[in-house]
Amino acid sequence: MDWYPLINSLRIAVISAVAVFFLGVGAAQLIAKLPRLVKGALDVVLTLPLVLPPTVVGYLLLLVLGPKRVIGSWALSVFGLRLTMTWWSAVFACVVVAFPLMYRTARGAFEAYDVSLTHAALTLGKSRRWAFWRVQMPCCRQGVLAGAVLAFARALGEYGATSMVAGFTPGSTATVSTTVYQLWRTGDDAIALRWVLANIAISAVVLLAMNWLEGRARTRGGRAA
Repeated sequence: MDWYPLINSLRIAVISAVAVFFLGVGAAQLIAKLPRLVKGALDVVLTLPLVLPPTVVGYLLLLVLGPKRVIGSWALSVFGLRLTMTWWSAVFACVVVAFPLMYRTARGAFEAYDVSLTHAALTLGKSRRWAFWRVQMPCCRQGVLAGAVLAFARALGEYGATSMVAGFTPGSTATVSTTVYQLWRTGDDAIALRWVLANIAISAVVLLAMNWLEGRARTRGGRAA
């Protein structure tokens, strides 16, 4: 059994989750402070990939990253990098589709945060960066953690946009999701079922880990109170 699809899926999901974490937290922190009208407009734009069909997201990415498009042709001519039909092309797709999950959960956590705690840290001579990472983020860790786990799980199971941007090449761009589809298409249901079970097992472990971490956070919060 070729383990490349699993290794590639985990690699893509981890890289995407890390990128989405910083992008989502940064966007949520900035947008949470904006006026309601501006916030509403930006929410629509940033959350749109969550409701669009994944194939539509993939098509839009091809319009941007394709070798004959603006960004794609520039990267190809300047750096010799092809931004589509490679394994890292799937990272672009996963970042776009997973970003709304991280952004929405982080923004909700930040909006529920008591800003007086930040003000107290500033009056003690601490910087805003220190207050954000040492005060606000620990207080919002449950929402941020939930968003990060959901983003990872979404990236791990992404198929529609990934299949359009990265395609399916065994040993190169194959992921668990695209492999399952190809195995089903060729009638190899037995191996396809193995990959499905492997994906379910990984997703279950990730969700159990999230629940365990949230339980520890609640226990600590209860002891502190």
